[in-house]
Amino acid sequence: HVQLVESGGDLAQPGGALRLSCAASGFTFSSYCMGWFRQAPGKEREGVAVIDSNGDTTYADSVKGRFTISKDSGKNTLYLQMNSLKPEDTAMYYCAADEYNHGLAWRQYQHWGQGTQVTVS
Repeated sequence: HVQLVESGGDLAQPGGALRLSCAASGFTFSSYCMGWFRQAPGKEREGVAVIDSNGDTTYADSVKGRFTISKDSGKNTLYLQMNSLKPEDTAMYYCAADEYNHGLAWRQYQHWGQGTQVTVS
């Protein structure tokens, strides 16, 4: 069965950096669209960045130029490098996967991890 396990969340200072990882198993990682999504307390979940099977990427405007999504198909792992962190980046970050590229439309993604907390303060 599909498993997605996030790690790397932590407390960071404004202007700092973190790298999130998502270890995937149970499906053909290289052929799936993978994404990072986040949810702050009291707010709706939102798309952060996605990377499809071709390696094409899409970013939310709020993170463009600061965050970079990448994947290592040999390790079945998805990454999110987060630089120049801001307090508004504080949220639970989720990894998601789907056979199809739904862009940042989080409701369309079928498979989800449990999340990793990022706090910028």
